[in-house]
Amino acid sequence: MKKIFILLIFLFTLNCSINKVSNVHGFRLLETKYNKIELNKSNKNDIRKLIGPPSSISKFEDMWIYIERKKTNQSLLKLGKKKLSRNNILILEFNKRGLVAEKKLLDINDMKDLEIAEKKTIKKFRQDNYLYDIFTTLREKINAPTRRKK
Repeated sequence: MKKIFILLIFLFTLNCSINKVSNVHGFRLLETKYNKIELNKSNKNDIRKLIGPPSSISKFEDMWIYIERKKTNQSLLKLGKKKLSRNNILILEFNKRGLVAEKKLLDINDMKDLEIAEKKTIKKFRQDNYLYDIFTTLREKINAPTRRKK
């Protein structure tokens, strides 16, 4: 009985914390840095000094993407499951001169749930076809090892 009581006290004190443990991935405080960026005044060098190198660079357009993600632990009853508390994405588009032409900040409310399609696509090519049989035999003959003649 004493061992169980000591184990419960140990687990309780181990999990007691005023501040919840959080894991941050990406850049911190994108919202405050977003407000410091000025359209048609800030250039790429200013952005690198303010935030740092981007998480991703678009190859088609001159666009930089910065990501911030924060997950925090839920209560002890949830057994260590984490909740997504912050998910910010900063998208910066540059003009030909290297100045910020457009800036967007997407937060957790802008996330959309994906719907999975229920329908299945039917292939038009069937395997019980005469041409399929011909190509199958040709493929088998090509892939078969060559016979050595003696």
